[in-house]
Amino acid sequence: MTPREEFLAARRAQAERLYRGEETPHRSCGIALAETFGCATPAYQSLRRGGITGEGPCGAIQAGVLLLGELFGDADPTGPVTPALREAVVRYRAALGLSVSGPLETSCNVRVASLGEFMGPARKSYCTSLAGEVAEAVAGVLWDLDHPAARVTSALPGARLPH
Repeated sequence: MTPREEFLAARRAQAERLYRGEETPHRSCGIALAETFGCATPAYQSLRRGGITGEGPCGAIQAGVLLLGELFGDADPTGPVTPALREAVVRYRAALGLSVSGPLETSCNVRVASLGEFMGPARKSYCTSLAGEVAEAVAGVLWDLDHPAARVTSALPGARLPH
């Protein structure tokens, strides 16, 4: 495996481990992703089940965009979108578009409707995999744009990666 492949695989495995909740207490998709990349988690709780109600877009996919905002955005709240953030989001959406079935804006409820009960194993398996795909896509963007967080080979829940 190349160093890039190792970094992507490690981020994917960590997000899946945190979301799955077998080795650690279960986290929502957004929180699992925030922890995977060392970001504070409170705001990511609102992404649970597509914005709490299931009517909003997939929380995992939205978490990826928010993570890129935290990692590439302008610290000045009145500042413009940074060129790095614009590039990061374009790359992220392209990467997910190649791996995620259906439009990225599809609501959580629609995305998982065919998987049975929301708390059931089929939906949990799907969402675990999707959280992993998002982590891998974010990690790929970090690596390809040479973000300092891509030089961190492992992180523990709660550990802050360089921003």
